[in-house]
Amino acid sequence: MSTVRELSGKHAVVTGGGRGIGAAIAQRLAEQGACVTLMGRTREPLEERAEALRALTDMHCEAVDVADPASVAAAFDAAARRFGAVSILVNNAGQASSAPFVKTDLALWQQMLDVNLTGTYLGTKAVLSGMLAAGWGRIVNVASTAGQKGYPYVSAYCAAKHGVIGMTRALALELAQKNITVNAVCPGYTDTDIVREAITNIRAKTGRSEAEAQVELAKHNPQGRLVRPDEVANAVLWLCLPGAEAITGQAISVSGGEVM
Repeated sequence: MSTVRELSGKHAVVTGGGRGIGAAIAQRLAEQGACVTLMGRTREPLEERAEALRALTDMHCEAVDVADPASVAAAFDAAARRFGAVSILVNNAGQASSAPFVKTDLALWQQMLDVNLTGTYLGTKAVLSGMLAAGWGRIVNVASTAGQKGYPYVSAYCAAKHGVIGMTRALALELAQKNITVNAVCPGYTDTDIVREAITNIRAKTGRSEAEAQVELAKHNPQGRLVRPDEVANAVLWLCLPGAEAITGQAISVSGGEVM
């Protein structure tokens, strides 16, 4: 097994990096030697995750509201002062709320767009000039199978994630000759806090047991299970490693065959 750490000297930012998919991605990047800045709304889980990874690499944390331009600017400026320009950006922060379309009010609609789509836009804007100056960059947007197909009762979330994939494709073409790749990774239902909240909602609304509610979500996956966060992290890491230079503008489904 090679002991070369392929991302040594790179500065990676992972939003939503304190738990779930973001925490798994941070670990994979740290294992490959990148200096990692974790960003998220709440500092405590970020600091806990950073402490667990400091044996692997240099870590830094910044609290941020990804939907707030001033908060994003301040967080990315602080990260750059600590580790230099960002080489790798993983836009992972997101929220999912469900409601029938007729009960999806403008506030819920706007919240889903602000966090999932505008947050991805703001993070990308914050790092792109540095990547262009360096002549190298990797942007990976954690979207969802909800950006590749439809699901009932999450129209706002689906719209936002479709937007993330559209932005990914457009920006990939703009940057195709700049040595900067832009891709989306699209997990199916994954064993994270968001899915555990969905299971709780199913139990409350239907009276099903936790096991029955999990089966209801897992049935979307032809493998009959929830995706693991580390499986999503492995796909993200691959897109950042040498050898993936020709992969750009893609929406890669990590869903056990749910989307082909």
